[in-house]
Amino acid sequence: MAVTLEEAPWLGWILVKALMRFAFMVANNLVAIPSYLCYIIVLLPLRLLDSKRFWYLEGMMYKWLLGMVASWGWYAGYTVMEWGEDIKTISEDEAVMLVNHQATGDVCTLMMCLQDKGLVVAQMMWLMDHIFKYTNFGIVSLIHGDFFIRQGKSHRDQQLLLLKKHLENNYRSRDRKWIVLFPEGGFLRKRRETSQSFAKKNNLPFLTHVTLPRVGATKIILRALVARQENGSPAGGDTKELDNKSKGLQWIIDTTIAYPKAEPIDIQTWILGYRKPAVTHVHYRVNVLVLQFKKLLEDFPGGSVVGNLRAAGQLKLSTTLLSPHPKAHILHLLKPACLRALL
Repeated sequence: MAVTLEEAPWLGWILVKALMRFAFMVANNLVAIPSYLCYIIVLLPLRLLDSKRFWYLEGMMYKWLLGMVASWGWYAGYTVMEWGEDIKTISEDEAVMLVNHQATGDVCTLMMCLQDKGLVVAQMMWLMDHIFKYTNFGIVSLIHGDFFIRQGKSHRDQQLLLLKKHLENNYRSRDRKWIVLFPEGGFLRKRRETSQSFAKKNNLPFLTHVTLPRVGATKIILRALVARQENGSPAGGDTKELDNKSKGLQWIIDTTIAYPKAEPIDIQTWILGYRKPAVTHVHYRVNVLVLQFKKLLEDFPGGSVVGNLRAAGQLKLSTTLLSPHPKAHILHLLKPACLRALL
């Protein structure tokens, strides 16, 4: 497409701005990530003396780093409108957040959304594609205890075993509360056709704006982290003894990210800011006690789980919200919490 004389100055400014933003991002990373690593090294003795305090401090630095990433989008005019239930009310409970996946910018969007949800970001564990291990942020995620998962049938069984072991070794020992999982297993544009074909063969819902979820990782998480019950009450003894124990996962947060005109924002756009300012909509639905969800997963393994969950009314697979839900309420137009102190 040819560039007209009138468009040339505007395109030139976009290019200059993108280069400036890229230089700023590089400078941010060159300062912030080595600083994080240096503080971690200095605090290592504290890990031996007071592990809980060490991981609290590490989590706060991790939150600040994610706030830095969120600020790149905010400065470019990419803001977030939140709808549905107020998830801040359960920020101190254990929860698994299931999120639809459209582009790399989904992660940045969540970083922005969750900054003002108490200590959620500091105490959060991400499940992400193994390729992120080799990015500039990979070393930070490794130290924090995020899990990098490989896609593909050849790796599936091994990865689920590794996830189970990772949760046992890192989740409660580091005082983690929330887990973020993209159960679709890939971007919408890559998975939609396969998902619809599978749905047609197995008499499952035909979805356009999301894809059928893969339940392997979700099963592992629920089996590992939901508190077991004995005679209708959580296992572990009397009330006083239970106060010192984790209550286990209690909530499933069904999260839907919707972009204007269904055009996802990727990480390149988030960094360079060459697209016009936009408001991304994020809808939350907090599902009932996770034990009911876990039982359904165990009773209905494999692909049939989606249809049975829908029939039981336990899980709503939200479609892209191009207009507000009539019963939803606006929570707020969000600025990263770390910026509020500076503005």
